[in-house]
Amino acid sequence: MTDTQAPTHQPLMAHLLELRNRLLKIFIAVLVVFAFLFPFSEPLYLYISEPLRAFLPSASTMIATDITSPFLTPFKLALVSAMFISMPYILFQLWAFVAPALYKQEKKIVLPLFFTSVILFYTGMAFAYYLVFPLVFMFFTSVAPEGISVMPDIRAYLDFVLKLFMAFGLSFQIPIAVVILSWVGTVNPNKLAKKRPYVFVLCFVVGMLLTPPDVISQALLAIPMWLLFEVGILFGRAVSNKS
Repeated sequence: MTDTQAPTHQPLMAHLLELRNRLLKIFIAVLVVFAFLFPFSEPLYLYISEPLRAFLPSASTMIATDITSPFLTPFKLALVSAMFISMPYILFQLWAFVAPALYKQEKKIVLPLFFTSVILFYTGMAFAYYLVFPLVFMFFTSVAPEGISVMPDIRAYLDFVLKLFMAFGLSFQIPIAVVILSWVGTVNPNKLAKKRPYVFVLCFVVGMLLTPPDVISQALLAIPMWLLFEVGILFGRAVSNKS
């Protein structure tokens, strides 16, 4: 098939059957990874909670305030981790589903975007874990009123860190979004670059909405978002010039 030829169209039922098969493969992949991770859910939780436990006073520990938390919290962590680890395979299945409907030139752009998206998502999570978490938890544990023991609940902590993982993972997708919008002609990278002051303010607004109410985590999300916006403009110009 040449670049000018239209992709081959299949009946609607064939598309639905293929979608079902690929969703089934995704489900099986996540289930297999979960089955492997669940026996290690306890050390996995200890690893995830290390940035907080490192700043707890020597007499303090994490606690479980719900009867089911000691089981359901590691279970949830293993399940979510399985989905995160399976992300490259999930995106591959999505790519394989949409690829037949793309032109050859479109495939050259979409496929690298898929892999770059996965790398950026993992990079955002790593940025949150290794840089943001220590600073945030150091701040929170140091401002506790006198006479108050800091003893975080394990379920509340997991919900907190998963929210930040998603916030940073998704925010690191900004270059992908800018490139795609530039590629399809929705935005002009040069005009978008002139809106830097508004984007800078918007990044801090988004950081305020997606992170805890402290300046440290807000800034650590907003500044990378703005820098990634600049990277997106750079590559958006390259894609826009080729289209």
